Amino acid sequence: MGRLAGRAAIVTGGAKGIGRYYSEALAAAGAYVMIADIADGKTLVAEITAKHGANSVASAVFDVSDEASVKKLVAQTVERFGKIDILVNNAAVYSTLPPVKCTEIDVVLWDKVMAVNVRGPFLMVKHVAPHMIARKSGKIINIASGTAYKGLPDFLHYVTSKGAVISFTRALSRELGAHNICVNTLAPGLILSETGLANTAHLDQSRAGVIASRAIKRDGYPADLLGALIFLASSDSDFVTGQTIAVDGGSVNT
Repeated sequence: MGRLAGRAAIVTGGAKGIGRYYSEALAAAGAYVMIADIADGKTLVAEITAKHGANSVASAVFDVSDEASVKKLVAQTVERFGKIDILVNNAAVYSTLPPVKCTEIDVVLWDKVMAVNVRGPFLMVKHVAPHMIARKSGKIINIASGTAYKGLPDFLHYVTSKGAVISFTRALSRELGAHNICVNTLAPGLILSETGLANTAHLDQSRAGVIASRAIKRDGYPADLLGALIFLASSDSDFVTGQTIAVDGGSVNT
C-alpha cells in the first residue's frame, strides 16, 4: 500500500504544468485525487485512471478566485471521496506573466495575480478547513517560490504574492495546530515544467543566474519536488508545521 493510501486530496491547478505532476504523485502514493483547475483535467484523469483505477481520481473545472466556485468544488470533493485529508494550494498566475517594470504593472493585472495567488489559497482554506477541523486531521501544502526570499526584478506582482503565501502559512499553522492540522509551504526554485518553459522571457532573464546561485548546479525539474510533496502530505510530517521547504538545489536557505 502507498504512503497516502485511503487519503483524499485536492490539487488546485492540478491539470497542467507542475500541478499535473503533483496530482500524479499523490495518486501514485495511494491518495484519491480531485484535480481542480481552470483548465479541463479529463485527459489527465484518464491517464491516472489507467494506472491506478477508476476510483482514484476525479476532476472539476473551477476558478480558485471565485468563492462560489470554490464552495462547489469542496462539496463535489466531499461527495466524491467522503472527506478531504490533503489540500495542495498550487493554482497560480505565473507562466503567462511577461517581465514588466514595477512602474508599468497595470492595476487590473496586479489585482488578478493577487486574486488567484493569494485570495485563492485563502478561499480554499476557508471552505476546506471546516472538514479537516471536524475530523481533527489534515495537511495543507501551500506552494510559494524561492523568489520570495531573494527577489526577482520585473515580477513584483508575482513575488509579492508568493511572499504573502509564506506569511499565510505561518499564521494559519498557529490557528489550525490545535485541530491537529499541519500547514506548510513548498517553495520550488526555477523548475523546467511545460508551462515554465513556455515563459521564455523569464527563462532567458533568470536561468543562468539561478543555476549559478545553486549549491547543486543544474536545472530543476518537476520530479525534484515530489519527494517533499509526499513527505508534507504523509504522516511522516505529523510534527512539522508552519515551515517552508525550499526545493531549489540550495539557491536559498530558509
